[in-house]
Amino acid sequence: MVDALRHRGPDEQGFWKDNNIALGQTRLSIIDLTPSGRQPMLSSDGRYVLTFNGEIYNYKTLAHELRKEGVVFEVTGDTRVLLETCVHWVLKKHCPS
Repeated sequence: MVDALRHRGPDEQGFWKDNNIALGQTRLSIIDLTPSGRQPMLSSDGRYVLTFNGEIYNYKTLAHELRKEGVVFEVTGDTRVLLETCVHWVLKKHCPS
């Protein structure tokens, strides 16, 4: 599945599978060069999974705003911030369950 994307992210490959769903990601490390930036990435509560190909320029500002609202997480890169932003501001507020 990810072999076709290898040219888009030569640094690393990641996979996640659960029941009938599988996600794959090839990675071009730009912002977070540590293993904590590996994808697919699980949310801090372990409920959500994200693969992301892009760059969030204001991720540090978003992280600061999330912390002011009580969200606790380690910021090492923009993908983590995007995932926790989706969980906190979108899913938990609009789809509580």
